[in-house]
Amino acid sequence: MYEKLKDNIYKIEVPLPNNPLKATNSYFIKGKDRNLLIDTGMNRKECLDALNKAIHSLKVDPKSIDVFVTHLHADHIGLAYHFAKDDSRIFFNYPDSEIVSDHTYWKRALKRALENGFPEKEIEEAITKHPGNKYSPEKSDGFTFVKEDQIIEVGNYKLKCIETPGHTPGNTCLYEPNEQIFFSGDHVLWDITPNISGFLEKLNNPLKKYLESLNKIKELEVSLVLPGHRSTFENLELRVEQLKDHHYKRIDEIRSILKKSEHQTPYQIASKMTWDLDCKSWKEFPLMQKWFATGEALAHLDYMHEEGILKKEKIPEEKHSNESVFKNYYSL
Repeated sequence: MYEKLKDNIYKIEVPLPNNPLKATNSYFIKGKDRNLLIDTGMNRKECLDALNKAIHSLKVDPKSIDVFVTHLHADHIGLAYHFAKDDSRIFFNYPDSEIVSDHTYWKRALKRALENGFPEKEIEEAITKHPGNKYSPEKSDGFTFVKEDQIIEVGNYKLKCIETPGHTPGNTCLYEPNEQIFFSGDHVLWDITPNISGFLEKLNNPLKKYLESLNKIKELEVSLVLPGHRSTFENLELRVEQLKDHHYKRIDEIRSILKKSEHQTPYQIASKMTWDLDCKSWKEFPLMQKWFATGEALAHLDYMHEEGILKKEKIPEEKHSNESVFKNYYSL
C-alpha cells in the first residue's frame, strides 16, 4: 500500500499492468495545511485504485493535495487531474507542457518514425498501443509552472526544483538539501537505465542534454535517492558514473555496427544493438520495445553526428500521404 521512508514522506507503488516497468513510484509528503503527491501513474483504473487506497490510509483531506509532475510521460502525469481539486496546484515544467498540449504530436511522431526507418505497416499500431497515447490525462492545462531553483515548501521540507533535460525536454527533479533527499523521477534509476529517445523533436540532441544533466547533479550532497521506478538507493554519484559509462558503451557498440555495414537507418541499427530483453531475435521484440529501442538508437546517432563521429544523409525513398519521406541514413 505505502512505505514510510522519512518523517511524513511515503512511497506508494502504483502498478503498471502488462508493462515492463512494473510500477511507478509515487511519493506523498504530508504537510501542515497542504500535502504533495509526486507523480501519479497512468490514467487507468489500476493506478487510480492503488493511489486512492494509499491516500485514504494516510488519512488526509483529498482537497488538500497538490501534485508535482516530474515529466510528461503518462506513467507520471496520467492521474494528475484526478487528485488536483479546485484549490490544488499541479506543479509542472513548461517545455513538457507544450508537448502534452500539442494535439498534432502523434501525427508528427509517425512521420519522424518513418524518416528513421520504422516500417510503415507497424507505425500506426505502435502509436495506437503507445502508453503515452492511451493513458495520458484528459486535460492539458491549468499547470503551475516551475523553474530552476524554485522552492516548494511542504511541512518542514523545502524542495528545490532542478531542471534536468534529457529524458524529456523539461524533466525536473526535486532536491531537499537539509535532509539530502533527491526525488529523481526518471532522470536517475538504479535497476534500469532511463530511456533517452530521439523521437522527442523539441529536444535537440537529447543524449547530450542528458549527459550534461547527469554531470549537473553528480556533486549534490545526497543520502537518499527516490526514483520514479524500482528501488530507492543511496549512492547517487556512483549511479551517475554507471549511467554515463552505459551510454559511452552504446556509442562504441554503434560504431562497431557501422564498421560492419555502413549506411543504415536508426531502425536497422537498433535491431543489431544489445538489449536487455528475453528475446532471441529482433523479430521477437514486442512492437513497443522496437519503438523505444529505435528512439534510443536515434538519440545516440544524433549525439554522434553532432560530435563529428559519423555522417548523416537524408535520402528520398517513398511517399506517405502524398508526401515524400526523406529517410535518415548514418555512416562512419
